[in-house]
Amino acid sequence: MIYLDTHIVVWLYAGLVDRFSPALQALINQNELRISPIVGLELQYLAEIQRVTAGADAILADLSQRIGLTLCDRPFAGVVSQALTLAWTRDPFDRLIVAQAALHGDVLISKDQQILANYAHARW
Repeated sequence: MIYLDTHIVVWLYAGLVDRFSPALQALINQNELRISPIVGLELQYLAEIQRVTAGADAILADLSQRIGLTLCDRPFAGVVSQALTLAWTRDPFDRLIVAQAALHGDVLISKDQQILANYAHARW
């Protein structure tokens, strides 16, 4: 199971797969893809400030159909407890996204340098 950071979801929705290395493309194509529910909230926030052109529901429905992207249903209280241990960032979105993947040591695909430096299972 592979988790995706918000910018990865945006790039997949936009068809910008050329931003991914061949190895990363293979990782995406060969694994079950999930996102933290907080990614949906961040996508909606980005739509509201006009950083993306579609809302969260449209993006997630499209990617669910095209690539089988699913929303993680792990209990949110456990995710928040994990996020409380991540003192390396003040960004609540990043804390929760990493915590969601970290609950079971899953891979998180992200280009974010701070995540890559602090989460051992992050890949770019």
